[in-house]
Amino acid sequence: MYELIVVALFGVFGIANSKIKNADDDLVSRRVGDKIGKLWDVAHQGMRENRFLRAEKALLTILKIDEKNAAAYNRLGILYAKQKEYRDAIDCFEIASSIEATPSSLHNLGLIYYETENYEKAGIAFEQALKLEEDLAARHVAYAKVNEKLGNEKLMFKALERAVELEPNRETYSLLKKAFEERGMQSQADDIDEKLKKLIVPSGKPKRILRPRKVVI
Repeated sequence: MYELIVVALFGVFGIANSKIKNADDDLVSRRVGDKIGKLWDVAHQGMRENRFLRAEKALLTILKIDEKNAAAYNRLGILYAKQKEYRDAIDCFEIASSIEATPSSLHNLGLIYYETENYEKAGIAFEQALKLEEDLAARHVAYAKVNEKLGNEKLMFKALERAVELEPNRETYSLLKKAFEERGMQSQADDIDEKLKKLIVPSGKPKRILRPRKVVI
């Protein structure tokens, strides 16, 4: 009987210890979450105020705590791109994409490759972004521009026409018209011009292409 009581007490003690450990783990997780949240606030404020060193330190601290934080790498890449530190920006976007391949991280990577005239890699990155999210005209416009640089006119026109389908506004039509005119395709350009004339533009500012979000948090 005594042995059964001892065994029971050990069982209760073990359950109690397990509950204490879980409570401690939850407390640590909350504290870490709060710290990361505050660091994000510092990073966002630093970016808004162009205090890049402050923002960079906050983001690097987040990555020390959570080295798999794709959003932090993505934001860090944007920060480096703003400062024209393209090699570092590429590294960050590549890491972000390897951790979590989002349309935003891949599109940003493509933009940096385009900026550094690495058009082959830019095209690949834009293609991957489009496979994940193809319903934004700006993604197709970017893909069209890189294919123009690569001399892939068929893909360029296909991308521009898709951009017009998604967002038939003055900007997308004008880009397609310009592409036709530059290649001596005046008949097609005139057709686009007629569509532009019939285009109803709402009062106020002219509607522009919806841009992809630069970071997902």
